[in-house]
Amino acid sequence: MSKNRHWVVRAMDFPRMQIACLTICLLIYNVVSLDLTSPITWGIIIPLSACLFWQLWWILPYTFLWKKEVKTSTCNDINKQLSILTTNVLKTNRNSGLLIEQINKLSPDILVTLETDQWWEDELAVIEADMPYSVKCPLDNYYGMHVYSKLPFSEEEICFLVEEDIPSIHFSLKLRSNDNIRMHFMHPAPPSPTENTESTERDAELLTLARSIVDSSQPIIVTGDLNDVVWSPTTRMFRKISGLLDPRIGRGVFSTFHVDYSFLRWPLDHLFHSDHFTLLNIKRLPSIGSDHFALFSQLAFTPNVNAKKEGVDANKDEREEAKKMSESNNVSKDDIPTLDKDNQ
Repeated sequence: MSKNRHWVVRAMDFPRMQIACLTICLLIYNVVSLDLTSPITWGIIIPLSACLFWQLWWILPYTFLWKKEVKTSTCNDINKQLSILTTNVLKTNRNSGLLIEQINKLSPDILVTLETDQWWEDELAVIEADMPYSVKCPLDNYYGMHVYSKLPFSEEEICFLVEEDIPSIHFSLKLRSNDNIRMHFMHPAPPSPTENTESTERDAELLTLARSIVDSSQPIIVTGDLNDVVWSPTTRMFRKISGLLDPRIGRGVFSTFHVDYSFLRWPLDHLFHSDHFTLLNIKRLPSIGSDHFALFSQLAFTPNVNAKKEGVDANKDEREEAKKMSESNNVSKDDIPTLDKDNQ
């Protein structure tokens, strides 16, 4: 419940599912094993129940028990469809063949790779015959980023918004229907003992992007490894300020990290979009040897089908907090590239 941004505090945003599961086990054990006529027993059960309720309040929207925020698409027009494969490959992973196999099988319109260096760029050269449009930013610091596309785009820009070695990619994509989509690909650094002591930099990047989106009527998609879970206060505030929708609400968590530890997994890789889209499919893909699973999403451009009232809205205090976060990190919402209004 604290707003402290130190990594020790913010790390507790992540394991809400795990805490909820442990709390359920403890409640069952206490009910079965303890004397229910004893005040001490209820002094244990009541706080545990409150803890469980608090965790479920955050995670239940990402279950089938919740109403879907994004409608399931009935659009059969391939010209209005868009598929996106988002994958954090892990820079030291050398199983490029597994990723290329996934690309060949799924044939996405857009591929965004994170943690890709020059070795990965060279390995992925084989896909460029089918995906001739690309933006490449190979780095050796685990923050390299590449975007490959079957569809043409313009106004592409690589930005270093908050930290000088953490890129993001932005461009205007043209669908087969000639509709233009504003796309943002992000990978901010996490709060951790080996990265940033606080979540300030990550939060500033995400909330500045949200502030640049809020007044836009353009079709928008944001995807990437945000190094934050979907139910954290920061990501929730990002959704509230930006007005973007989350297709996972009412469908599932789609935890993408960590591949090797099934009980310690949470959703770090995301896709959000404006209400111009409905969902055809979203799924987590098999491992390619990275510490992340890839996320594959298929959207349909169907304006006026979704209603923004299905999302969440920011209040004045939250908007002010986001503005102060941007200003304290010397980044402005005007630093985020926008779609040329002449090309909308």
